[in-house]
Amino acid sequence: MSSMLSSALRNLPVSSAWAAGAFARSLSCSSQFQAAAQAKTKKSLGKTGVKNVVVVEGVRIPFLQSGTSYADLMPHDLARAALQGLLTRTSVPRDVVDYIVYGTVIQEVKTSNVAREAALGAGFSDKTPAHTVTMACISSNQAMTTGVGMIAAGQCDVVVAGGVELMSDVPIRHSRKMRKTMLTLNRAKTLGQKLSLISKIRPDYFAPELPAVAEFSTSETMGHSADRLAAAFGVSRLEQDEYALRSHTLAKKAQDEGLLEDVVPFKVPGKDTVTKDNGIRPSSLEQMGKLKPAFVKPYGTVTAANSSFLTDGASAMLIMSEEKALAMGYKPKAYLRDFVYVSQDPKDQLLLGPTYATPKVLEKAGLTLSDIDVFEFHEAFAGQILANLKAMDSDWFAQNYMGRKSKVGAPPLDKFNTWGGSLSLGHPFGATGCRLVITAAHRLKKEGGQFGLVAACAAGGQGHAMIVELYPQ
Repeated sequence: MSSMLSSALRNLPVSSAWAAGAFARSLSCSSQFQAAAQAKTKKSLGKTGVKNVVVVEGVRIPFLQSGTSYADLMPHDLARAALQGLLTRTSVPRDVVDYIVYGTVIQEVKTSNVAREAALGAGFSDKTPAHTVTMACISSNQAMTTGVGMIAAGQCDVVVAGGVELMSDVPIRHSRKMRKTMLTLNRAKTLGQKLSLISKIRPDYFAPELPAVAEFSTSETMGHSADRLAAAFGVSRLEQDEYALRSHTLAKKAQDEGLLEDVVPFKVPGKDTVTKDNGIRPSSLEQMGKLKPAFVKPYGTVTAANSSFLTDGASAMLIMSEEKALAMGYKPKAYLRDFVYVSQDPKDQLLLGPTYATPKVLEKAGLTLSDIDVFEFHEAFAGQILANLKAMDSDWFAQNYMGRKSKVGAPPLDKFNTWGGSLSLGHPFGATGCRLVITAAHRLKKEGGQFGLVAACAAGGQGHAMIVELYPQ
């Protein structure tokens, strides 16, 4: 498929000139755009007979590059800090929370149900149920929508959803041969049986199984998939570097202006209090251009500079039925409306989740692309984002791969990830979804819009999209 897409899509109109122009446009705060957004009033997406589910608040501890201030902690420590930050921000009584759901990807064996361990550590009652979900980079999206389903079904009124990832300390296992021998040795009853098993151990048994961000079904890393996807859609190295620079520049601007209000401080035991993300590092195209390809060598275009970095972090979100939130005196931030999950080919289309999910969620909600005021898409790689924008703007791709008559169109960059994204803010796999949703809610309020669209790709060739509606101000 890669070669087919290359030949058919190489001339689609995403050029470095376009990227540079869009970069400049997105950096300028257009008062005319904001005024127009504030003037629009669209029909609410509430449905008769269906409970309205609202976001009361969402927080996250600072997202940090792995191997920095969180390196000596465990995942439940980060998740506990996010939960405590949410409790402090909202003053919600712990006993009001009916259920807790957390998403994660790389599980610590000792705390496989990290939601439960974090909840107990944060002081929630041992009577409050908690479970953990995993769906690669959309794990906290799944946590959120699980909570939405519980509330919509009338099973709960108050759910806390979130996600956590600690890439500073991932499980490294013995080889399968060594594990099998050790388990058999544990069952040996006599000294002779034990010595016999020990004598069979060979030096290669001690070689560890190192973790890799790779697809089990294809044995290919996401970086390789991103490189091939960028090549298939004709996304150049320069375009990727320009987009990555845009992300870091916008994130730095948002950080300096205090727009990242979902970040809560975290006093790291034995260390200083962490107050902000540490991966935001605007550079220059010249410096970025010096980096060598990270995956497909020597001719690949994906580098460390235009990829999201390994990140430690956690998020938490308070979700309620609208009735419960108002009864408790809260002013919700947003409604959580229609959402979809999609799956496609995990090799050639691994990272195209937003392309498939976006038109489906728009149709489900009865909206068009022009109805959306704020777009928050997960940035795994700059090449992945730009390939998705090209795919969304291609009638050929829509007709030949999506079974659609026409394209959905590409989101305008002046509405797209204007406070930075995963490339700059960081991407703790299991925690990113909550950041996307609360950022969309904050941007809607700041910019005067009504509808936001959150979309993300995930390993396994899956994706998610959700409509977020600003709560009436």
